[in-house]
Amino acid sequence: HQLCAKTCKEQAVWFLNAFWNDLGEEGAEKLFGYVQKMGELDLQNGEAGSSVDEMSAHRFLEHFNETMTVREMRDTLRSAGAITARPKNVPITHLLIAKFNKSWKTLVNATQGDNAEELARAQAMLEEVQAAYKESHARDQELAAAQAELQRSLAELKAQEDAYNEKTERLTKKSEEGGVVSRNKAKNELAQHLGEDPLPLRRAKI
Repeated sequence: HQLCAKTCKEQAVWFLNAFWNDLGEEGAEKLFGYVQKMGELDLQNGEAGSSVDEMSAHRFLEHFNETMTVREMRDTLRSAGAITARPKNVPITHLLIAKFNKSWKTLVNATQGDNAEELARAQAMLEEVQAAYKESHARDQELAAAQAELQRSLAELKAQEDAYNEKTERLTKKSEEGGVVSRNKAKNELAQHLGEDPLPLRRAKI
């Protein structure tokens, strides 16, 4: 059906308009979460996509803690008249019909525009949710980059500290073993080593 070729957002808006009296704003918020997740799962088309493959549909159901399997969803859709054969991809409309147990015939024949005011409010809500998600995603990326930089800095610090301690241990051992000349030489090297200012290490620990 041409409805399933629309973007996930357009499909959700159509679904919401068809069943607004049953869903209301609470249902609208759930739908917007579904639209957002579909966009994440559709790596190729993102928000412009209309469907996902069955494996992604399974991950979708798992993400929202749905007990229904993809096979059970297909059976529900088949009994509702939404599909006749096994679909290659799963549009969000199919997921919504199965989730809310709605009539396929009622959905595709629903008159759009009867709830214009509610629909406009719902669309505005969706845009707010999408904007908030993008902002949160950007913050998460910044945090991940900062954490990665911190890990690199800590690894570098540990390498410097290990090298410093290894040299201290090696010179200490040499200053206590061998002949007098070699011991004195090692003692001098150790004194110089310990007298050096390990500034990078101190700065990193402050």
